[in-house]
Amino acid sequence: MKVTDDVYALDATKGNYAYLILSEEIILVDTGRPGQGKAILNELKSMNIKPEDIKHILITHHDIDHIGNLALLEEETGASIWASKEDIPYIYGEKNREGIKRFLSFIFRIKKPGKINPFPEDHKIGDISVIPTPGHTPGHVCLVYKDVLFAGDLVRTSKGQIEPMQSFINWDTDLSLESIKKVGYLPFKWICPAHGGPVKRNGEWNINM
Repeated sequence: MKVTDDVYALDATKGNYAYLILSEEIILVDTGRPGQGKAILNELKSMNIKPEDIKHILITHHDIDHIGNLALLEEETGASIWASKEDIPYIYGEKNREGIKRFLSFIFRIKKPGKINPFPEDHKIGDISVIPTPGHTPGHVCLVYKDVLFAGDLVRTSKGQIEPMQSFINWDTDLSLESIKKVGYLPFKWICPAHGGPVKRNGEWNINM
């Protein structure tokens, strides 16, 4: 699904969207649920994008439905992988998730990726700005490219409205709400969350919290 001229929500990951950014270097944001990797590659092929064209994979946070195909896509693309230093230990399994996330990590036994780079200290990957937004996970980040906010699980959309994520799946809901307020000061026009799909920003960043 086309969002802007150079941003696409991958239909292969509908419901927990991964996004493609056609910047100077092609970038994938998140990797979907376990088992969606081949469909992602097929969708890229339909767009005349070869696996090796993907130069970076940026992970918004450590949840299984965002890193589910990370190892496969790393192998197929050779892309550099980036995530927050706080969430990297969870991706490698060096720290345990909590609650329902821990349960899901037992159900979905996924292959661990190779090298994961912590986001640079200047919070930039090419044309992408990395915005620390802890709360949903310890190291959750949002990403900004031009006028598009890639929100990860900071918020979701429902019937065109922006909502916070349910508190029971947040690591720290109060911190997540602080991050939501902080992000509202950024000058983006599109919100691209994982859950619910892209929506255009309509005036103020008013979210029913």
